[in-house]
Amino acid sequence: MSETIRELISEEEVDKRIRELGEEISRDYAGKQIHLICVLKGGVFFMCELAKRITVPVSMDFMCVGSYGDGTKSSGVVRIAKDLDEAIEGKEVLIVEDIIDSGNTLYYLMDVLQKRKPASLRLCTLLDKPERRVKDVKVDYTGFEIPDEFIVGYGLDYAQKYRNLPYIGVVEGVEE
Repeated sequence: MSETIRELISEEEVDKRIRELGEEISRDYAGKQIHLICVLKGGVFFMCELAKRITVPVSMDFMCVGSYGDGTKSSGVVRIAKDLDEAIEGKEVLIVEDIIDSGNTLYYLMDVLQKRKPASLRLCTLLDKPERRVKDVKVDYTGFEIPDEFIVGYGLDYAQKYRNLPYIGVVEGVEE
């Protein structure tokens, strides 16, 4: 059976919420410069749209982190595949993520980055699955809380497909 995608959050709803997040972040960082760190690959779509809606000065950097294992299940071991290009010491840092579920990767990443002495370190995610959380990760800005379903679109993929969907969808009809 071939998978299908059911729309969960429309393009208009996503756009409206990102605009609201940009306004909130701009108020919170008024008078400061913010350094956005995108967690690749999925977070790039969200970060680009969010950055356009932040009115304070913005700089950006990228990291690629993940758990490795047999490809279908996390080993629980997190590795940095691409580190930052510049130091973050003394900077107002906001990590931008596409989705947080178990919290394992972000818990590790926040610990690593905190040791690099930023002035502040906060977390923004487009999607949050709090019912899957196994590590206590403080999320400062959340786009949407979603149910525990397999999500694609707006940077999230299934087998490297569907990242380019302008909405958030649920994959259906996939054999586990």
